[in-house]
Amino acid sequence: MKHGKKYNDSRKAVDSAKQYASEEALSLVCTNAKAKFDETIEAHIRLGVDSRHADQQVRGAVVLPNGTGKKVRVCVFCKENKYEAAQAAGADYVGGQDLVDKITKENWMDFDVVIASPDMMGLVGKVLGPRGLMPNPKAGTVTPDVAKAVTEAKAGKIEYRLDKTNIIHCPIGKASFGADKLTQNFETLMEAIVKAKPAAAKGTYLKSCVVTSTMGVGVRVATSKYGV
Repeated sequence: MKHGKKYNDSRKAVDSAKQYASEEALSLVCTNAKAKFDETIEAHIRLGVDSRHADQQVRGAVVLPNGTGKKVRVCVFCKENKYEAAQAAGADYVGGQDLVDKITKENWMDFDVVIASPDMMGLVGKVLGPRGLMPNPKAGTVTPDVAKAVTEAKAGKIEYRLDKTNIIHCPIGKASFGADKLTQNFETLMEAIVKAKPAAAKGTYLKSCVVTSTMGVGVRVATSKYGV
């Protein structure tokens, strides 16, 4: 694959064999984010677990102290007595059967986060399950307190979960945040992932970590300080 001049210049500025401290790594990523738009900064963390086993799953959610820089559209499924609280918390869409019908008939998907009260799961399961959008108690998106969940989602709450290759991919902010704020977000995410280590995990838990911008070069982050 042929890369442009900006990418090649960025690659020269990064030592691919070196593992950098998190703040230095994120400073490099910001410096090398040279696109004409505000690039998203992402962390890619490979874990020493096997996602095929239920007792080695790693999944949860965490509120980033500086948010993600992205405006999040929140859709809430709840009973009518919670509509007002959800709307006051900032939910973009609130409803029940009416929203299910809209998704089913119009293939409507104009939202980023789904929150549901437990008594709505039977209703939303059939329509959201096949689309891979099911809310989850571990992520705090199935809860009786839908208003609190909306507030957290709007404040920059992100969900982390393993993919089939045992890697977690998470946005941690925008290049415009600068290294300090990105480092705060990154450390908050890493702390949550370390705490979520399954008891069944053997050997080295944090295998590797890379931070990168949307169009930029990946920078390796040293994980030894986390002790797992």
